[in-house]
Amino acid sequence: MPVYEYEHCNNGCSRGKVFELTQSITCEKLVKCPECGQEVKRLISLVAVNTPKTNSDLKSAGFTKLVKRDNGVYENVTATGNESKIWDASKPETMPHLHKKISD
Repeated sequence: MPVYEYEHCNNGCSRGKVFELTQSITCEKLVKCPECGQEVKRLISLVAVNTPKTNSDLKSAGFTKLVKRDNGVYENVTATGNESKIWDASKPETMPHLHKKISD
């Protein structure tokens, strides 16, 4: 369930001026503090998104990165195990083993 941040419109209470509350995404936003009954407003919070930045990070996360080298020829810069480093579109046996990296 998401965690929402609320801020008291006046002075805070024992929860503080700003407090967090875990609520279902289908719940209505609060208009009053559940502890003191003062008016509150929901804040827009920043989220942390961590995206892989290097080929090594991509490989560790299970991604496949293909870099075009020629017409129909790609280099698999994240090849693992016995995967081919070169993928030639005309040779299906060189295609990366995506079924091993993708699970249901």
